[in-house]
Amino acid sequence: MTLTKRVIPCLDVANGRVVKGLHFSSIKDAGDPVQLAEKYSNEGADELIFLDITASQEQRETMKTLVSKVATVINIPFTVGGGVKTLQHARDILLSGADKVAINTGAVKNPEVITELMDLFGRQCIVIAIDAKRNYNVKNGKNIFSEENQKFWFEVFIYGGKKETGLDAINWAKKVEKLGAGEILLTSIDKDGTKEGYDVLLTKEIVNSVRIPVIASGGCGMPEHMLEIFKKSNVDAALAASIFHYENQSVDRVKEFLKERGIDVRL
Repeated sequence: MTLTKRVIPCLDVANGRVVKGLHFSSIKDAGDPVQLAEKYSNEGADELIFLDITASQEQRETMKTLVSKVATVINIPFTVGGGVKTLQHARDILLSGADKVAINTGAVKNPEVITELMDLFGRQCIVIAIDAKRNYNVKNGKNIFSEENQKFWFEVFIYGGKKETGLDAINWAKKVEKLGAGEILLTSIDKDGTKEGYDVLLTKEIVNSVRIPVIASGGCGMPEHMLEIFKKSNVDAALAASIFHYENQSVDRVKEFLKERGIDVRL
């Protein structure tokens, strides 16, 4: 049985507002998270992802009151991430109305927390966010790729894309699956905010190295980019922000576009 492909709007939140940047910086305002969440839910989004993008950097927890407000206006699966480090923090997020918890920095710093979260809440609740960027300083022990005669590997970054880890993204994806992740939210830092399309190579390589669902993120600027990532990789879902926030496209129109071109989506 083939599962329908999911279209997921993302709310990157800073200081209580939805924001959008370029390569994880140059942040600008994009609106009120509660209003946007309700709009996307009504337009037929399959899920919603809410990321408190400065929580890890600022060494604080996700804004639970805002999560609760968003949860009350939507009726679709809801993933929340940002600054998650402990079981208690994950529990608080789930009790605030989230269906899944996304964790990036906390998992890199303490991989055992993935297994602990899985044991407590079930694999289906645990989303590991992987923010990856091409590194042209080629090293042994990394999965090396080549494009336009340039060799590189994909490195995992933490703290909202601010700090490199030395971790190879493909190896890390395999490891988090073993540790108990139920899903991977994969963001290309190189493509983030460019509106030039997803990183097809990165997405394909991660999808082909794990058996759990993968969400592609970073670079969507038009419906054609979602079509491309679904056609060229076996990714389970495509996430977008800019094209929805700035009224370029509505979720339902994008899904109709995909359906007309042979992608199995739920209308």
